[in-house]
Amino acid sequence: MEGDSFKLNYWLTPIALLYGMGVRLRNQLFNWGILPSEEFAVPLISVGNLATGGTGKTPHVEYLIRLLKDRYKVAVLSRGYKRKTKGYVLAGDESNCQAIGDEPFQIKRKFPGILVAVDSDRRRGVRNLTGLPEGERPDVILLDDAFQHRYVTPSLSVVLTDYNRFLYRDKLLPVGRLREPAAGIRRADVVVVSRCAEGLKPIDYRIIADEMGLLAHQELYFTHVTYGEPEPLFPAGTAAPGKRRIQEADEVLLLAGIAAPEHFIEEVKRHTDRVTPMVYPDHHRYTRQDIRKINEAFGRMQSADKYILTTEKDAARLLKNPAVPEEWKGALYYLPIAVEFRAENGLPFDKLALNHIVTVQRNSVLR
Repeated sequence: MEGDSFKLNYWLTPIALLYGMGVRLRNQLFNWGILPSEEFAVPLISVGNLATGGTGKTPHVEYLIRLLKDRYKVAVLSRGYKRKTKGYVLAGDESNCQAIGDEPFQIKRKFPGILVAVDSDRRRGVRNLTGLPEGERPDVILLDDAFQHRYVTPSLSVVLTDYNRFLYRDKLLPVGRLREPAAGIRRADVVVVSRCAEGLKPIDYRIIADEMGLLAHQELYFTHVTYGEPEPLFPAGTAAPGKRRIQEADEVLLLAGIAAPEHFIEEVKRHTDRVTPMVYPDHHRYTRQDIRKINEAFGRMQSADKYILTTEKDAARLLKNPAVPEEWKGALYYLPIAVEFRAENGLPFDKLALNHIVTVQRNSVLR
């Protein structure tokens, strides 16, 4: 399995031991009922992980949105990481990254017909969404990155683990990237191994399943990332308003402020070797100084087929950034991504999610 070579900071083991004691105690307090966890009558599907960094939560949330949005009124509730606002915020047409955070803004921009809300207090967020007037309140709420937020009990818990950084080979923070011990996976109803490599055979899936050692009631699925064609971030009024394909002759300046930029960079290099990556920390806010340095790097590129390509998350931060110069607007593209299920288990996952919602709704009527 890939990912055996990722870096572990063993010299920080004493800190990890103390951190692990705190996490285990907190989880045990929830298990004993000393810390309260609230249930709700509405279907609550949580999509989370055990590790920091990118495992593909947002594309999996978007997968569920596409599955559900034509059948139900869908809401997404996130904490809105690095937003500048406080408390509960229901996204509107004028919302931006500063108000609701990167991922919520990206989701609202792609799916304007759904509800998107942010609140670090998930209980309050769910109460506000379910307290909306009839006809506006959601039929199902997707909880983004809520696995460790145990004050809310999801009706279905989906947890991701990256194939390239398998949770049983990772370690607790700060030695590795695990937020809690790997045994925490047993709280999940569904486990998804994301970012699977190409060419996996049935025996590979069986080996992973054996190594996971899941409980009898837990479901295991496998997904991988698919990339679309570059799309213009500012299509109105540009010379090239449509999608474009990455060609071998293209000279591309890549902007990546995400947790795992190597996948994005590798994808572009599959099509052209004329690539200049500029990598920033996850959730990076592009300053005027950043824009100036990017502009200088772009100016040094001599090809007539040059353009700037960024990720969907970075596109959300650049869309309403006043520092973005006008001359970029015809040359700035983003690369959309989605997830697909492997091992022919997409339809079983869809069926599980849809049946779950029907069951929760039926049970809430019978209460």
